[in-house]
Amino acid sequence: MTAKNSNLPASIVIFGGNGDLAWRKLFPAFYHLYINNHLPEDFLIIGVHHAAMKESEYKNKLFEGLKEFSRSGKPSKNDWTKFAGHIRYFQGDFTQPEMYGGLNQLLKENDKLLKQRGVRLFFYAVAPRFIEDISTGLHKNELAVEKTMDRIVVEKPFGEDLKTASELNVMLSRYFSEQQIYRIDHYLGKEPVQNILTFRFANIVFEALWNHNYIENVQITVAENMGIEGRGGFYDQAGALRDMVQNHLLQLLCVIAMEPPISFNAEEIRNKKADVLKAIRRYNDKEVKEHVVRGQYGEGKINGENQPAYRDEEKVKQKSLTETFVAGRFFIDNWRWQGVPFYLRTGKALHSSTSVIAVEFKKIPHLFLPKSANVSPQPNRLIISIQPRMEITLLFQAKVPGMQLQVCPVEMDFTYAENYVQGIPEAYETLLSDALKGDATLFMRADQVEEAWAVVTPILKAWEKDKSVKFPDYEPGSWGPSSAQKIVEKDGFEWILLPEENTLKHKAKKS
Repeated sequence: MTAKNSNLPASIVIFGGNGDLAWRKLFPAFYHLYINNHLPEDFLIIGVHHAAMKESEYKNKLFEGLKEFSRSGKPSKNDWTKFAGHIRYFQGDFTQPEMYGGLNQLLKENDKLLKQRGVRLFFYAVAPRFIEDISTGLHKNELAVEKTMDRIVVEKPFGEDLKTASELNVMLSRYFSEQQIYRIDHYLGKEPVQNILTFRFANIVFEALWNHNYIENVQITVAENMGIEGRGGFYDQAGALRDMVQNHLLQLLCVIAMEPPISFNAEEIRNKKADVLKAIRRYNDKEVKEHVVRGQYGEGKINGENQPAYRDEEKVKQKSLTETFVAGRFFIDNWRWQGVPFYLRTGKALHSSTSVIAVEFKKIPHLFLPKSANVSPQPNRLIISIQPRMEITLLFQAKVPGMQLQVCPVEMDFTYAENYVQGIPEAYETLLSDALKGDATLFMRADQVEEAWAVVTPILKAWEKDKSVKFPDYEPGSWGPSSAQKIVEKDGFEWILLPEENTLKHKAKKS
């Protein structure tokens, strides 16, 4: 990614600095950026939180978080001591205007110490209700007035429908320029997701086939084999469509479906992604019923452990109609993808945790081989696995060694574990580094957010009108309700996962 202001000092302010996101993700990410020399020589991280706490106590908690969540294990004493020297704790209530005056004074003192005004990064690791309070406080106290040097990083959820997302964009635009606002979706920071751009546009052998002439369908599955894990208060207001489809899955769809950019420029790439979102067909109420299904898990077991029904989870309404599963068929109405169905599904308490993008190619128009060759009806498939393993698999037909002509599907694999020995950065490492450099390529722009909401808001409204659903309708540890299978089966397809999780009757062993 491009580097801007990379040699300047950096003042990093984390609102919600004592919260779960900061503890599990942000500080481990900053620590790895530090030990791998991806932070400026002079930097300060200020954790802002409402609770009274000694700075030593705060740093001890962060150290415990690193021991548990760092990808490199327990930090060495020397590395931690040096890193901790760059951390400050600042007690303050986000809703109190006077708090921002004190924060401003701390930042000015740091600038004076360094004899230079550096980059400022303000990370909103807070509940959405605090976004306006923080933005107002930063604006009134002139903490983020340098458009090319000061950045605002906003976590999802970014609104709860098209109307609220638009209102949030308008509010932020009153205080900051669009170039300062970094709407973060950690999925876009994952290494395999970033690799899709290179895979597509650096290999003409695939890009030449990347259209409706050769591709039958595209599938995106992001599944979790756990329930909501105590997040009932949030999840019952959100649901799978808001929580996953509006951001993660639609962003993955954009990377797969976008047109080739003319340069590796942040705005050029974001323009191409926005074009995809604009081209996704919007559904009316009748079409929603035909193309999109929802589900909710009941009581059961996952890996031998009891899983309570969603409605029995803490802070969930007893008759909740919030969906924990979504599957849908979407179409992109443009030249490249006309008529190609994009199947998206996501859910909680499913069979396994996996994120997979599958591209299924059309069958060959004429098979000259004899019936005795037992050619599998399995079409060519390109499967991009984001998790649990990071790999790309191409499924194709090949002759089985022997005197007779026998054909079976085989796999050609590229795996990160086998090809790279160096540690792979976590998503937040990449995204935080890019934000500090001023590179917005992997962050969402205002119009992208609103176009994504424009896709899902008609679905939300149709579901609000339709109270006829009968929940729960799928067992924990399954692949969701039977209606999800029908979405693909009525088109003559099947849901695709990793090759070993699909039924391949004639699959050959890997050599």
